[in-house]
Amino acid sequence: MNNKQSKDMKTKKNITTFEEHLTKRHGKRGTEKRTEFDIKAKAFMIGEIIKEERRLAKMTQEQLADKIGAKKSFISRIESGQTDIQLSTLFRLLELGLGKKVELNVH
Repeated sequence: MNNKQSKDMKTKKNITTFEEHLTKRHGKRGTEKRTEFDIKAKAFMIGEIIKEERRLAKMTQEQLADKIGAKKSFISRIESGQTDIQLSTLFRLLELGLGKKVELNVH
């Protein structure tokens, strides 16, 4: 084994997967701490989806808010993942506000 191969093997030993990183930081899947993290991560993801769909529709937060009868600050909090939203609100935002179809899968 040459020096480069030895160095590459040492480097690979220090690499962790994303799942390993999450487990180390937030606990194993199924624990309360990890479940809380996963819920917050999904809320952030939903906010990013709404933000991207709004931008694709060339709408401002204020325009979207007006269309669904909400305040701009509410849309801002959703898009930044700072607030939980009810499913009815999610459907109203995406279907009524942005003209998208929402499908829900449970695994």
